[in-house]
Amino acid sequence: MKRINLLLILSFIIVAMSCKEDPKLPLENAEDSISTFYFIRHAEKDRSDPEDIDPELNQDGLGRAIRWAEVFDPVALDAIYITDFERTAMTAAPTSVKKEITPQYYDPKAIIIEEFKNLNLGKNVLIVGHSNTTPEFVNLMLGEEKYEHMDDYDNSSLFIVRIINGKATDIRLKMD
Repeated sequence: MKRINLLLILSFIIVAMSCKEDPKLPLENAEDSISTFYFIRHAEKDRSDPEDIDPELNQDGLGRAIRWAEVFDPVALDAIYITDFERTAMTAAPTSVKKEITPQYYDPKAIIIEEFKNLNLGKNVLIVGHSNTTPEFVNLMLGEEKYEHMDDYDNSSLFIVRIINGKATDIRLKMD
């Protein structure tokens, strides 16, 4: 029951935050634009082989990936970005299938933040990363060092960054 209530509250917040003022807004115009970025870390990975640098998700992770798809169901996503790892692809898969969006690969070490913002101006975007890259990416979007690396077992944080007329705001939520 606690999970259902949390999912309902989280869904309501996401729906409220994902509303766009003008869906026909030209992407080149930064004034009067709202861009919303949803950042999550990949779901729980298989830790049975410590030598495996690209493990798949474990059963808990597969369940979480499905729950993320439920969370993002009411959000009108325009794009999904993942790193080139099985665990991020598997985390995004249920959402991308449900939304009929092909995920795009990004290299967290090669992000040019202003280009990324301009490319996604006026859009709702899901970004699936890692315990170190997700907070770093959020910090770049905010233009400040606000978040530290995530705990290695934190697979439930959701960072939402909204950029309205060039001004970024953020919130961090947790899904159990």
